[in-house]
Amino acid sequence: MTSGTAVSGRRGLEPAAALFHSLSDTTRLAIVQRLAHGEARVVDLTEQLGLAQSTVSAHLACLRDCRLVVGRPEGRQVFYALARPELWDLLVAAETLLDATGSAVALCPVYGAGGAGADDE
Repeated sequence: MTSGTAVSGRRGLEPAAALFHSLSDTTRLAIVQRLAHGEARVVDLTEQLGLAQSTVSAHLACLRDCRLVVGRPEGRQVFYALARPELWDLLVAAETLLDATGSAVALCPVYGAGGAGADDE
């Protein structure tokens, strides 16, 4: 493999990295987890997740921009749902991997709880 091939291979990974980055926030994961059980409005998510409306709206906008959730307008309300069932499949696979690796990821000094890359939102 030449260095040019390695660079183009890394570029090919950018969409996957963007996908995982879009899911790297605990609030977005909580929203996705809730939407896996059915549609919800912003008001439903704020009540069920105990978050501010502005927080939920901002994270929904991110998920919507990434085309991971879709909104279905009904009158003055918007009902949000997962855009693709494969998203839930991905999270189930992640749970299986976490079960298999124990607390190794959580203890990672960079990305684990309290690490420099940890999400404090």
